[in-house]
Amino acid sequence: MGKTTAEKIFATHLVNEPFPGTKVLKLDVVLCHEITTPIAIADLMARGKDRIFDTGKIKAVVDHVTPSKDSKTATQAKILRDWARRHNIKDFFDIGANGVCHALFPEKGFIRPGYTVIMGDSHTCTHGAFGAFAAGVGTTDLEVGILKGVCAFREPKTIRINLNGSLPKGVFAKDVILYIIGQLGVNGATDRVLEFRGPVVDAMTMESRMTLSNMAIEAGGTSGICMPDAVTVDYLWPFIQSDYASKEAALADFRTWWSDEDATYDRVLEFDVSKLEPTVTFGYKPDQVKPVGELAGEQVDQVYLGSCTNGRLEDLRIAAQILKGKKIAPTVRGILSPATPKIYQDALHEGLIDIFMEAGFCVTNPTCGACLGMSNGVLAEGEVCASTTNRNFMGRMGKGGMVHLMSPATSAATAIEGKIADPRKYL
Repeated sequence: MGKTTAEKIFATHLVNEPFPGTKVLKLDVVLCHEITTPIAIADLMARGKDRIFDTGKIKAVVDHVTPSKDSKTATQAKILRDWARRHNIKDFFDIGANGVCHALFPEKGFIRPGYTVIMGDSHTCTHGAFGAFAAGVGTTDLEVGILKGVCAFREPKTIRINLNGSLPKGVFAKDVILYIIGQLGVNGATDRVLEFRGPVVDAMTMESRMTLSNMAIEAGGTSGICMPDAVTVDYLWPFIQSDYASKEAALADFRTWWSDEDATYDRVLEFDVSKLEPTVTFGYKPDQVKPVGELAGEQVDQVYLGSCTNGRLEDLRIAAQILKGKKIAPTVRGILSPATPKIYQDALHEGLIDIFMEAGFCVTNPTCGACLGMSNGVLAEGEVCASTTNRNFMGRMGKGGMVHLMSPATSAATAIEGKIADPRKYL
């Protein structure tokens, strides 16, 4: 019987099965940031186990509050910094070199097809866009991963999502995943892998595929996976060219991770997105979605562009196309946080930063801060934010604040009008 991508990864990484259904997997990469990892570090130290299984497989970054805003966040960063130096972790990204983890680590070529990846962060599922099994884990699992290079999972079943048709004007990957979450519900993919397939995914860039996979967790999914193809090869080629005789050889290797045609799925869902409209959340759950037209005219106080979902160069280009030559509404605060230093620099060289600043946006350093209400864009009680982030939970961006999730295009149009707006009129 054929296997899904997730089943192939589990089979090739299996160390043992201590209990029926519980599988201990060998890890290829353990990712760390300064919010969740210091807790694991402190516990390992208290237990006399301040060790690392493989310094080359640990990647760490200070990315949530950077630069630190107070003594507490400075201490969190210091714990991670001292730990990285103590163990000679070469892939540690501190102030100036740091960026949003789920944008920075793929950009550095750390994620490959067939990999197992964990991090103490729920949006680790982003990395499944490369054909990897990537999952967010709790502190205990993170500790074991750092110490032993393994992690225990119950093997998830896979829901295959076929995306058919083609994306209409003004509709992007963010709109697609919001629509899917709306169809599945926030618990619809619990303990499942979401496997994104079909011509719409095939036509997507790696940036767009990462947006899809990033929000699998918002439907309860353990990971979101795309099939690694020529697009994946092109993205990774600067990092893998010494490993393969040609791109064709790399593609042939990558295809071994594809789900087999006779693989068994928990469910197969078919969605034709040809008539999909720009999509926006309402309320406080990511499955509460409506076409933009049903929410158009609702006032916002802040527009935020950034995050591990939509802070990549592709996203900035889309928003800048709408904002060029225009000003944001005087009632709106516009905040842009490019997801990595490279993205910032590329946007600068392309003239995108000028477009944002001339439109009235504040451009900040790469950081996750605003997304979870920690820094660089926290809302006051009663304020409303149009955001390209991934969660609209109550108080997510600040106590008493309200968040509408949307694409960079819809966010840019909303910034111009000062209220939720359809981006298609500007394209």
